[in-house]
Amino acid sequence: MKARLWALLTIVVMVSVFRLLPHPPGFTPVLALALFAGAHFPERRLALSIPLSAMLLSDLIIGLHSTLIFVYGAIVLIVLLGRLLRRYASSAYLVASAVFSTLLFYLITNFGAWLTLPEFYARSLAGLQTAYIAAIPFLQNNLLGTLFFTLLLFGGIRLLEQIFPVLAENRSGTQK
Repeated sequence: MKARLWALLTIVVMVSVFRLLPHPPGFTPVLALALFAGAHFPERRLALSIPLSAMLLSDLIIGLHSTLIFVYGAIVLIVLLGRLLRRYASSAYLVASAVFSTLLFYLITNFGAWLTLPEFYARSLAGLQTAYIAAIPFLQNNLLGTLFFTLLLFGGIRLLEQIFPVLAENRSGTQK
């Protein structure tokens, strides 16, 4: 395998382990990892499989739940958003993508919680509102975690590319 792919996979594994360590609720690298994979793995299939595999492995340890389809669906959309970062690489777009990813994840997964957890949320507009309100503390931590890990991942690979030019990717998406 090429040096860049090994470096990217190493970064992904190191950051993925964070989900298994004690952390504030919602403060995880999951969404940043999805953006990063979309932006840095040239093959769409690999970009999608990396964060989904990391999630599945950690979910098998942490525990499976009824909203998995919504969580994984949101991650797929965020990977696809990350693919746009390959074309529109700027700090402003990166931060906007991290914020948008967090909001998208919040909307999709809490809709899923409302839909699949009738014991917690009434199947009504008021129940949906309750689901979204109950998740606000997680939204805050998720936003902070996504911004932190997005800057760490994207900044980390840029730093490594400067230190080790062999890791740099040219504009066509191939290794230099």
